[in-house]
Amino acid sequence: MLAFITGGDGFAGTWLQRHLSECGDRITAPPFHEMDVTNISVVRRKLAMASPEVVFHLAAFTHVGQSWDKPDEVFRVNSIGTLNILEAARGMENPPRVVVVSSAEVYGRVRPEDLPLSEDAPMQPMTPYAVSKVACEYLAIQAHLGHGLDVVRVRPFNHVGPSQSPEFAVSALAKRIVEAQRSGSTRLPVGNLTPRRDFTDVRDVARAYRQVATGGVAGEVYNICSGRELSIGELAERLVALSGADLELEVDPALQRAADTPALRGDPSKLERATGWRPEIDLDDTLLSVIAYWREQLG
Repeated sequence: MLAFITGGDGFAGTWLQRHLSECGDRITAPPFHEMDVTNISVVRRKLAMASPEVVFHLAAFTHVGQSWDKPDEVFRVNSIGTLNILEAARGMENPPRVVVVSSAEVYGRVRPEDLPLSEDAPMQPMTPYAVSKVACEYLAIQAHLGHGLDVVRVRPFNHVGPSQSPEFAVSALAKRIVEAQRSGSTRLPVGNLTPRRDFTDVRDVARAYRQVATGGVAGEVYNICSGRELSIGELAERLVALSGADLELEVDPALQRAADTPALRGDPSKLERATGWRPEIDLDDTLLSVIAYWREQLG
């Protein structure tokens, strides 16, 4: 496969590059400073030079909490960036398949009785980030229905693993745990502990991206998730136990978001039927790898 990745130097993009390399694929993944997806001229030039069979569009403003403070940047990068990728792809002599990475955040506030969420669940975005991803999805649908572009969408739920930024919950908790162990602290600062999320290892998510690229149906959308949910509080306690630390969770109001989706749990059966994909890495193994990563980083 000739693959082109936007956002290839990001968290998921880095792991996707590793997986594609292991599969023997040829990859073009311009670094962020060379690939401004908001600049259509740059996007067209880069895609024309690479002439890929598949474009994995991962480049995005990804921090849900920070999207409240920077809604204009979120829309510029996520929505306009996606439009530019789609326009550049359809203008090529041999248009590639485009895998547009959306997010489970598009589902928004859902009732417990609505879980697990299938791809047919309504999109009810709660955050500027989620709204930008809804826009991405409709741009992808329009490109497929209006222009016949081979586009497939994915909605990854929370994905975690080593090298993730500490701006995200699991990595942030693991980093604070390691720091507390080093300093002798007995308290672990935490944000809102009640939201429940569906966690999948980023390496399993990378596998799903490739399997969607080779086996997904054009115009369709697929959840990428484990089908299990865990509260942030339960996750924090699990991390503490796996680390061997003796820490008391202490809620810090500064770490809480303006609004948080109470619960998200997906149904991965559509993806499983289409591609045979299933998550393979146990959550405890994922959490241990994140703790090990921060122990190495912090020396």
